[in-house]
Amino acid sequence: MAYSTFEDLELYKKARLFRNCIYSLIKKLPDEEKYNLGSQMRRAATSLTNNIAEGHGRYHFQESIQFCRTARGSLAELVDDLNICSDQEYFSEHEMNELKLKAHEISKMLNGYITYLKKRKDSE
Repeated sequence: MAYSTFEDLELYKKARLFRNCIYSLIKKLPDEEKYNLGSQMRRAATSLTNNIAEGHGRYHFQESIQFCRTARGSLAELVDDLNICSDQEYFSEHEMNELKLKAHEISKMLNGYITYLKKRKDSE
């Protein structure tokens, strides 16, 4: 399916839903974590979708690839934050695993999109 804006990308749609899940999780963190861990998670979740959008807006394959790599790094950071939540027993193991599965799915989509962009760049 053709798309015209970053909002049409399935990758962005999934990342946006994941960001919303992270925002909901942050609201349930213990008070002592809302500033430090919560703030870090909010920045990483926002970075995930912001970088997908910004890369799409650059209209240059190599720059788009770099922004997707940054988004992938933010996603990995969020997985580590979920591990912190799990290690500290803030949430159930099941809930953390469900979110990590969503992160893994987005990671696969990001890798696929990066591969697509590389092929487009190489065919220029």
